Amino acid sequence: MRSLRLAFHAAAAAAALMVSTASASPADPKLGTDYIALAQPQPVQASGKQVEVLEFFMYRCPHCANLEPELEAWAKKQGDNIVLRRLHFPFSGPTDPGAHLFVTLEAMGKSEAMAQKVFDAIHKQHIRLDRDEDVIFDWVGKNGIDAAAFRDTWNSFAVVTRLRTLNRLIDRYKVGSAPTIVVDGKYVTEPARVGDVNRIADEQAVMKVMPAVLDGMVARAKAEKN
Repeated sequence: MRSLRLAFHAAAAAAALMVSTASASPADPKLGTDYIALAQPQPVQASGKQVEVLEFFMYRCPHCANLEPELEAWAKKQGDNIVLRRLHFPFSGPTDPGAHLFVTLEAMGKSEAMAQKVFDAIHKQHIRLDRDEDVIFDWVGKNGIDAAAFRDTWNSFAVVTRLRTLNRLIDRYKVGSAPTIVVDGKYVTEPARVGDVNRIADEQAVMKVMPAVLDGMVARAKAEKN
């Protein structure tokens, strides 16, 4: 797996000058520039005309933390048009604490409600939720989650099995960086790509235009369902 760190610095900005940007625009994203197609489309968990939006992320990833407010607000605006799902990279394998935390919250139906709190705890409060399970157990009990129920779910067969299958699921999409977003099981984008093709070197500025790119991707996927 290639590096999970995205490079938003001067070298990336210089490299962007070598990328063809004739048709790149966050407001009017194009296939082949702002996003690409998966070589092998994947099954989706969305029904009818709903469009699945799948984010590959890690709680420990600062770029994922920077994208989260924009992604969450965008998903709320999309409403029933989309089904937002997430897959957490198991950074250190099947026992990765961050992935274990996410899968446990997901199994309890609390992953979306707790997402921003977890990011803030790690990146603003510097609580080691991505590294230490004892810290995780203490933290969840102080943040509105039944500690006993959380521990039972953490140790459940379903959660342990899910953790063991994460790498296989991720490999199917050929995704190697976080954050990466797949729309309708076939269209892929990431902030690094959008920044490069639109010659935007500032990371926060890239995150601000990501909703426009996702709007275009969802519109394309939705039109193909008609």
